[in-house]
Amino acid sequence: MSVLPLVFTSGWASGINAYAVVLLLGVFGATGLSDDVPETLQRPEVLIAAGVLFLCEAVADKIPYVDSVWDSVHTVVRPVAGAWVGALLAGHSGSPSDVAAALVGGSTALASHTVKAGTRMAINTSPEPFSNMIMSLAEDLGVAGIVTFAMFHPGAAAVITAVLLAAGLIALFFLVSRIRRFLRRRAQRREERRLAAHEGRPPD
Repeated sequence: MSVLPLVFTSGWASGINAYAVVLLLGVFGATGLSDDVPETLQRPEVLIAAGVLFLCEAVADKIPYVDSVWDSVHTVVRPVAGAWVGALLAGHSGSPSDVAAALVGGSTALASHTVKAGTRMAINTSPEPFSNMIMSLAEDLGVAGIVTFAMFHPGAAAVITAVLLAAGLIALFFLVSRIRRFLRRRAQRREERRLAAHEGRPPD
């Protein structure tokens, strides 16, 4: 399938910021910069909805802990969006190739979403708030850059995406222990506050 590299790349990007992917693809198609974008993504109501939701994500994604809540809500949204975009790019005719494209887009989106959500949980263990903003901006720029590159060089973009996805999964593997320690400490603090309230003494 000649469209598979673009499906793979858009799936990875959807796992990070699905609304940005829909908005970028729609703009490329509506402005005539690409003939590979389905008309569904170019419709004004789709572009407006994607734009509004992108702005919401741009704010929520830069606030510590709010970003993790947002990621939790989008555990289903991003893979579904990746599968939907993949099916549209493949033709959305219900053929086996379209189903395969949807599976590729959805599974890649789920993998990159897992990396993003896990990385954000690890970053939230840091007391300072600036790392969230820096990471969020890097993700936004990365999605914009890789999707734009994929529109004109899909094969090369897919290779870069595969490297980024593999690197993210490896990094997440090493961050898991840090996330677990943070969650244990937070649970312990909650238990200490609960016991202090029950005994009528101020928490430590």
